[in-house]
Amino acid sequence: MSELPAAALALEKMAVPYRLFTHSKPINSLEEAAADRGQTPNQVVRSILFRISEGNFVMVLMAGPAQISWAKLRAYIGQSRLTMASESEVLEVTGYRVGAVSPFGLSQPIRMLADENVFTPEEISVGSGQRGTAIILKSSDLRSRLINIEIDNFADKRP
Repeated sequence: MSELPAAALALEKMAVPYRLFTHSKPINSLEEAAADRGQTPNQVVRSILFRISEGNFVMVLMAGPAQISWAKLRAYIGQSRLTMASESEVLEVTGYRVGAVSPFGLSQPIRMLADENVFTPEEISVGSGQRGTAIILKSSDLRSRLINIEIDNFADKRP
């Protein structure tokens, strides 16, 4: 790989220690990604973009296979309606393709929310901006570098 992914470049600028992990084969599930990285599924952080209204988006970071409680998210944001962003919106708003979205190195500022469970493991992995490659870093660095991040319980607790 000749060029660092955008998220890694952003971390370099902030002097945040991280490891770049490149998968040796295509990954088909969150569990497979975690195992290949030597992590548990709860250490894999997904960055999910929601459209609140026309041109207004919010990114939610979720740990592992946990599902977002739409009711909790709507109540927190104070909106009765929201939708997941389309693939084209994700690319336009974040600069990243679905499956490689990172909370770092975004093409524009985005309101950032995180489920509290994202910060439970000491080490986590996030998207790098490049499919097949992840960034492994300390959850404390994620929390301290995303200075405006809003942390709450957004997980759906249903079994």
